[in-house]
Amino acid sequence: MITAAQMRAARALLGIDQKTLSEMSDVSVPTIQRMEASQGNVRGVVDTLSKVVEALDRAGIELIGEQVQSMGTGRGVRLKETETRKSSDG
Repeated sequence: MITAAQMRAARALLGIDQKTLSEMSDVSVPTIQRMEASQGNVRGVVDTLSKVVEALDRAGIELIGEQVQSMGTGRGVRLKETETRKSSDG
C-alpha cells in the first residue's frame, strides 16, 4: 500500500513535518514515527494506513506503486530500480 520511504518523500514534497501529517490524518505522531521507521511496506492497522494515504491524497500526493504508470500530471519523483537495490531486496 505505502512504503516508509514513500511517506518520508511525500512529507518532503509537501514540506511538512510528522506533527503536521499527524494532524492531517488524525493519526498520532508516535504512530507516524513507527510507520516511517519501518523497512519496506508499512505494516499496521488498515484503517490507520488508509487515513495516512487519504490525507496525503487530499494534499496532492500521488503514491505510485512498483510497475505502475503514473497517470497524473505535475512534478514528482520515483526511485529507479538499480542492481544494488534489486539484490538487497532479496
